[in-house]
Amino acid sequence: MKDATKCLHAGYQPKNTEPRVMPIVQSTTYVYDSTEEVAAVFDDPTRSLIYSRFANPTVMAVEEKINALEGGVGAMCTTSGQAASLLSVLNLCQAGDSLISSSEIYGGTVNLFAFTLKKLGIECIFVDKNATDEEIHNAFKPNTKLVFGETIANPAMTVLDIERFANIAHSHNVPLIVDNTFATPVLCRPFDFGADIVIHSTTKYMDGHAVQGGGVIVDSGNFDWTKGDFPELTQPDESYHGIVYTQAYGKMAYIIKARMQLMRDFGCYPAANSAFLLNLGLETLPIRMKQYCENALKVAEYLEGNDLVESVTYPGLKSDPSYELGKKYLKGCSGVISFVIKGGRETAMKFMNSLELASNEVHVADIRTCVLHPASETHRQLTDEQLKAAGIEAGMIRLSVGLEDIDDIMEDLEKGFAKARA
Repeated sequence: MKDATKCLHAGYQPKNTEPRVMPIVQSTTYVYDSTEEVAAVFDDPTRSLIYSRFANPTVMAVEEKINALEGGVGAMCTTSGQAASLLSVLNLCQAGDSLISSSEIYGGTVNLFAFTLKKLGIECIFVDKNATDEEIHNAFKPNTKLVFGETIANPAMTVLDIERFANIAHSHNVPLIVDNTFATPVLCRPFDFGADIVIHSTTKYMDGHAVQGGGVIVDSGNFDWTKGDFPELTQPDESYHGIVYTQAYGKMAYIIKARMQLMRDFGCYPAANSAFLLNLGLETLPIRMKQYCENALKVAEYLEGNDLVESVTYPGLKSDPSYELGKKYLKGCSGVISFVIKGGRETAMKFMNSLELASNEVHVADIRTCVLHPASETHRQLTDEQLKAAGIEAGMIRLSVGLEDIDDIMEDLEKGFAKARA
């Protein structure tokens, strides 16, 4: 291939130049010198670029950056966080298999696991994150292929005991997959505590500006797939000339299989322009996360002392049940707060509709302050039992504290509470 790009897990590096801004390679196609070269790459796509349904140089550069932030061996971007969740599971599970998940996860992921995967013949067994070790062990079946949880649950804002769940998963020879969206690698690196795969909705803090959707899967390279029951990784893949991923790619077996097999078939790869925008967000991620955490802690303390607030969930508060876990795993608790307002749904909606600075929107982790009522908006597809299991009450409000001046944020909240009391 002319000016051959490095293999899939390497970053894009233009020859003889160092651009100030990452270039956008707006192309679906790559030119080769011979049919033999093309054939060789179709035998092993990691040799070079084939088509932008598999990989694109701009996206690859972002993948390398996120991989470095998390401390993994390889990463693959997707078009959404939901796509990352789906592919991370399908890379290990097929019809007849099961997975175990913490019940306190994003409502969309609950729906994906409990209903959509069920249609594909994959069972999800939900467990309380506070369940005893014995109770979690008892949830395992001979066909269980993975354990799943969120570093900071959305919107319950509880902290997963990553090390405990990793140890339990490993005792059954299965990996732990952690959704690290709310923490980002700036606040927590789950691999340091035993997690094996990390996923993100890059739509949230990584992007930070509400300009593009995306997701990513990062492989730690630490899990030994040969010790568990993972035939699709340890036995020949007929769809790729009988390649055995663990033999051909070693520590990168999982992430290479995800790209060569699942991305090939599902085609949920982001565009170069989306990766360019995501990279701009990544460049300011550390300083933004610091300010989100500072603003949110001040707001959480204010809410804790408000007589119209029934309860506040924010791991940064000393009164919070997740405070100790937060100290162990987090370098800050993000900008998202869950609180329950007295009066239930009606009061919650009245409060939210009275805000002026904060936007009422189906989004979170933005530079702008925004609010959402999970029970009637993002999690409305869940039953009352599922809402309770996910830690969601009728009066719960998810408040995503932005980067505005803290005095302006406080003034807006005061106005909302004043009108909610009227």
